[in-house]
Amino acid sequence: MTDKTREIFGNVIDKKTVKKAERKKRKYLKKYGDDSGADYKITFAPIDALDFLGAENIRFGEENDTFADNALIVGNIRMGFGHYRISIAMASCARALGYTPYWLDLASFDATGSKMIRAQNDLYSLASRISQKSKLFNALVWEPMNSEGFKKITYNAADQKNSELLVPIFKNIDKNIPYIATHVWPSQGAVHAGMKHVVNAIPDNWPMGLHLSEGAIHAVQTPFAYLGYKTLDGFAKTQLNGIPESDIKVVGRFVDHELLVDLEEDNRRRKARIADGKPLRLLLTVGGAGAGFDMFVAMVKHLLPYVKQNKVALFINFGDHKEVCEKLVKKTGLKDLKLFFNDYDGLKKLVAEIKDGDAQGVYAIYNDDIFRAVYSTNLLMPVCDLLVTKPSELAYYPIPKIFMRHIGGHEVYGAINGRELGDSLNEYPTAKELNAMLDKLLSDGEILIHLCDRISELKAQGYYNGAYECVRLATGTK
Repeated sequence: MTDKTREIFGNVIDKKTVKKAERKKRKYLKKYGDDSGADYKITFAPIDALDFLGAENIRFGEENDTFADNALIVGNIRMGFGHYRISIAMASCARALGYTPYWLDLASFDATGSKMIRAQNDLYSLASRISQKSKLFNALVWEPMNSEGFKKITYNAADQKNSELLVPIFKNIDKNIPYIATHVWPSQGAVHAGMKHVVNAIPDNWPMGLHLSEGAIHAVQTPFAYLGYKTLDGFAKTQLNGIPESDIKVVGRFVDHELLVDLEEDNRRRKARIADGKPLRLLLTVGGAGAGFDMFVAMVKHLLPYVKQNKVALFINFGDHKEVCEKLVKKTGLKDLKLFFNDYDGLKKLVAEIKDGDAQGVYAIYNDDIFRAVYSTNLLMPVCDLLVTKPSELAYYPIPKIFMRHIGGHEVYGAINGRELGDSLNEYPTAKELNAMLDKLLSDGEILIHLCDRISELKAQGYYNGAYECVRLATGTK
């Protein structure tokens, strides 16, 4: 196995950084045990919520199951909802192109590498929550770390060493199976394990050393990200060797097949609702780390009079965070909610009814199942008129969008890309600014009609084909 900690794309890493990375790996081995000799058998379980994809969840079992001849593995971790959402998009497009998708959540196993991921994710989540409560911590630590700290190539060195701990999980996985990773750790782990056809699907528009996975094809969504990785400009104090052309491709945005197949018709319905003076359907996605909670409270309070006047229908997906729903209801005085708590079938029925029918009031959605929690937003996007979200992975989806304040400096560039392409409005850092723009959208329907037309134009130009292209890269059909 090549030591990718000492040299990354021909750039030699200093000895101090290498030693620090090695110490960190030894720390995890001491804490969680050395399973390098383990023989983890691979078996599969259906993912009921994604039954329309025929996706199989890879698990540890007693005996090895056999992968389908047309298998494609989507390697991921749960870190918020973003990487799961992108993974579903990859599985969706793999299925549409004739492959059987397999789901590999590397954080879900009872293995040393999985425990390492969960420990790092816990630290990330804790810091994210602190950043929402402390302006000083956010300004001095969290924002700089997410924009500049993660950018340094030396940060990648430590991750490369830690990702060696993931190798045992891959022991009984055929190394020739096409593989798409939607987070860098599953990509690095696959490369270290000898997987031969790895695509590293990079979720952010801001180039960072965090996302480097030498040995994989780096798939980026924008030309801005491409140039950042091609040159590695700003990844160190000196000029570095960049990523070779063979290892980096601009593919477009990562979007599900199901959201693209009828997109033009979805836009036609949006424009018709606006022209007919129907309630504007706003879709809000609420995270579990408390990100932007105060803005959500202020926004919901501001919108409730519009709801009472039947000018707005409000859809709020709380994911799998019931406590956030209860907190929001208490803070805003929400009443007469139409609840879809662990009622995935009911939500699908509602979506079918309001596709050409009417929607009014406030709808609250929650599900214990992570797949249903994530995909509820996907179900609602085609029948809603405007998505209100922070500029994370949803910044790239084909629905008119307006952005709340980012969480972490890297997210800023997702909002910038949406604004430049013209399928999104700006990022608004305060509730006052956000609510003012919502007022404008409610009084001037031409803005949303313009966004709908632009989205249809971008689809025709291939801007939303990134997940299809990742599948083609992994399978060698590009």
